[in-house]
Amino acid sequence: MPNLKDLKNRIASVKSTRKITKAMQMVAAAKLRRAQDAAVAARPYADRFNAVLGALSASVGASDSAPRLLSGTGKADVQLLIVMTSERGLCGGFNSSIAKLARTHAESLAAKGKTVKIMTVGKKGRESLKRDFGDMFIGHVDLSDVKRIGYADAQGIARDVLARFDAGDFDVATIFYSKFQSVISQIPTAQQIIPATFDGASEGESTLYDYEPSEEAILADLLPRGVATQIFAALLENGASEQGARMSAMDNATRNAGEMIDKLTIEYNRSRQAVITSELIEIISGAEAL
Repeated sequence: MPNLKDLKNRIASVKSTRKITKAMQMVAAAKLRRAQDAAVAARPYADRFNAVLGALSASVGASDSAPRLLSGTGKADVQLLIVMTSERGLCGGFNSSIAKLARTHAESLAAKGKTVKIMTVGKKGRESLKRDFGDMFIGHVDLSDVKRIGYADAQGIARDVLARFDAGDFDVATIFYSKFQSVISQIPTAQQIIPATFDGASEGESTLYDYEPSEEAILADLLPRGVATQIFAALLENGASEQGARMSAMDNATRNAGEMIDKLTIEYNRSRQAVITSELIEIISGAEAL
């Protein structure tokens, strides 16, 4: 049984830890509000942008003049996986769930004989995948110095990806991130961005507009922006998901620390009572001996 001094030191240590986790929870709650507002505000623009591109791509179809970002290279032998995670930990299973989805996808592609290349955005995803897929890494984006994600950050990533695509480094690109639903719910998501895919574009929407210049020319200009927009939306969703996961994790840690303090306090009181009882028995025994 630990002595009283050890128990007292341990109680003080857990109390200090609880203060830290409580402070981190409050900071995450403050950051979550801003991150959630940014992610929610970006959704209508991203959805509408994709709807317009979807209508344009439907009208162009599989014509020979379709941009390569839409038609692709005609094969899917080399796959680029862009894994987006956080730069910091202490956010529960946020990073591991994204890495797990990317790992499963990479293993599935490798089993089919595809060549897999991985680009990481965020340190935690790189650390998680490095041991098993380190030889597949082709690039890394460090956002540790970025305090607030902006469109310029997404444009930088998009330019790198598009340059690799134009150089013929890969055929298909897929981003992995976590879509924010609530503080306790973040959904790991895989989204193909090259060749461009558009879900939910309304049929016949292209008949409402006359495009000038041609649909192909407009797509050639808008598709690179579409890649940047999808990456930006994913970064915002990730930011909100990270803060929500951290807030939930720190809340659980604070509760667990409180329960541990209660248990240690009970153990300390019992040990102290046992010491006092032992001392009283010794005093009484000594008095009776006299």
